[in-house]
Amino acid sequence: MIVRGDERVLVQGITGRQGTFWTERMQAYGTRVVGGVNPRKAGTSHCGVPVHATARDAMAADGFDVSVLFIPPLGVKEAALDAIEAGARRIVILTEHIPVQDVMWVLAAARERGCAVLGPNTAGCVTPGECFVGFMPAFDAEIFRPGNVGVVSRSGSLGTLICLNLVQAGLGESAFVGIGGDPVIGTTTRDALVALDRDPRTEAVVLVGEIGGAMEEAAAEYAAGMSKPVAAFVAGRASPPGKKMGHAGAIVMGDRGTYASKRSALEAAGVRVLDTPSDVGPVMREMLG
Repeated sequence: MIVRGDERVLVQGITGRQGTFWTERMQAYGTRVVGGVNPRKAGTSHCGVPVHATARDAMAADGFDVSVLFIPPLGVKEAALDAIEAGARRIVILTEHIPVQDVMWVLAAARERGCAVLGPNTAGCVTPGECFVGFMPAFDAEIFRPGNVGVVSRSGSLGTLICLNLVQAGLGESAFVGIGGDPVIGTTTRDALVALDRDPRTEAVVLVGEIGGAMEEAAAEYAAGMSKPVAAFVAGRASPPGKKMGHAGAIVMGDRGTYASKRSALEAAGVRVLDTPSDVGPVMREMLG
């Protein structure tokens, strides 16, 4: 999911502490926030935009393209379905610890309506120099600078580290897509890779994965046919067998989801696998010529 600066953004949960803090920073960076949602404060104004009772009311009043949810776990299903039924083209679900059944319900509804979902448990997405949606530090010029390298990451913190190293190497990012660390998510690593492959501003891609699941292996199948160079860093190389990892998606079953299986699949597809995040700058400069 790549959000452009001219797209209209609705903030569900805009009046909460986190909603307020990040709405102000999104606005300062250039994100076109057109409204917010809080049923108890409908008819008021917050962060300089109108607050509506529902996303459907917001769509009828001003219209929006993307909705970002600063909503507690048990309220996400209702809020997301509201945005989907309102006609949102995309929704960004930042919340973690959402019941899996609720996530599956939301993803099914979104698929039926043609609405793309980023998350849950995502840090959001950044289009450097244009806008960001979520809580990534897009405003830090030492981390995000307009450029031609697309970054896909399951982890917000690891993705930030990769972006920092890219900028320190004199490069910049065309887009950052944080897909989220849960086992059930709306945008997979492969989905994000396809979006960056089709993006004319992206000339190379960095995948940031981790042990667990099979998303990196699925992405490798697509990367094998790409003309754009791809590098990858997979976290969990030194993880002891049977060790429980931090992300809910880091579930290893037999030989699937292991560091070795991911690295093997990526390298077989022609992807340059990095040993450490600090390698990304020199490797990208080499791959871009």
